[in-house]
Amino acid sequence: MNYNEKALELHKTHKGKIEITSKVPLENSNDLSTAYTPGVAEPCRAIHSNKDAVYTYTAKGNLVAVVSDGSAVLGLGNIGPEAAIPVMEGKSILFKAFANVDAFPICLKSQDIDQIVDTIEQISPVFGGINLEDIASPRCVEIERKLKERLDIPVFHDDQHGTAIVVSAALINALKLVNKTIDTVHIVVNGAGSAGNAIVRMLIELGAKEITACDRRGIISRDVPQNNWVKDEIAQLTNVKRLKGTLAHAMKGADVFIGVSSKDVVSSDMISSMANDAICFAMANPDPEIMPDKALKAGARIVGTGRSDFPNQINNVLAFPGVFRGALDARASDINGPMKIAAVHAIAGLVGKNDLRDDYIIPSALDHSIARAVSKAVYQAAIDSGVAQI
Repeated sequence: MNYNEKALELHKTHKGKIEITSKVPLENSNDLSTAYTPGVAEPCRAIHSNKDAVYTYTAKGNLVAVVSDGSAVLGLGNIGPEAAIPVMEGKSILFKAFANVDAFPICLKSQDIDQIVDTIEQISPVFGGINLEDIASPRCVEIERKLKERLDIPVFHDDQHGTAIVVSAALINALKLVNKTIDTVHIVVNGAGSAGNAIVRMLIELGAKEITACDRRGIISRDVPQNNWVKDEIAQLTNVKRLKGTLAHAMKGADVFIGVSSKDVVSSDMISSMANDAICFAMANPDPEIMPDKALKAGARIVGTGRSDFPNQINNVLAFPGVFRGALDARASDINGPMKIAAVHAIAGLVGKNDLRDDYIIPSALDHSIARAVSKAVYQAAIDSGVAQI
């Protein structure tokens, strides 16, 4: 099936993928007077007297802004805010379909960090949460950190943390199959952008001791002039053996390869050089770092990608709907580390021990029970970690 042509026709026919519908009737003058003037003045007065009442009398508590500057859209690069709208609309309908979260696309005509942060802060009264999307690294990391300091609603950059959550869940289950533990394996992460940065941090939080991170120049080392500040941070957390060289050097003897980079950067020889029962998550989209059949033929035991047409799809939709559902239900002021770790274990736990197979380490992205399990775990973690405001 030609999904490109099919997508063009769908978007053209429907003029996009979202619309606004009313929750209340507007069939007579009483309806109009209650939903709008004069009756609407009373909830306005109630909110003015008690700002927290906005969660009682408006949609804020179930409304998320999906915000992009169009600088890193899918694998298309810096294509601008208008061209980013179809993706943000798509994200919005995933929120609704999987977790009944109302989400709206906000595509900003600026790639200036301070302008983006200021704009999101100014529109934040309407929303219960902010989902940052498709913003280039390292700018996205700084934007998220600044917003977390300024806002009292959850801010979550899905390209960072959603990816890290699902990768971590998949790795937990893959390690069970190969009888290895996260604190003993050598993990190579290729790609030092937003996703790579978050994956490294989450794996360390889960107990990883030996991670080697790479970019297009090879192994990331400390005190390299070409490093940006995010890569400098990664360098401080990884490469404990002070290795130098290419990605091929890093992968020799490694137990796990995690790719969030670009197509065809991993060869069959590189997979063959890995340890026995190697795990390969090649997640570049739409074309992975190495195709699954090549990786398996070269000796990988377990292979995952970001694609739905191969087994073990590692897809952010497994995480972000449930994460936001739980955060919104708890009226969390933040999506913190314990909430993200809770999401990891909730997703991993949905594949029972007796169901685990080399080609089934992660549940299907279309399984609607995932968001419920994740939201329950995230909700409890928000309460336990003190960021819930209910």
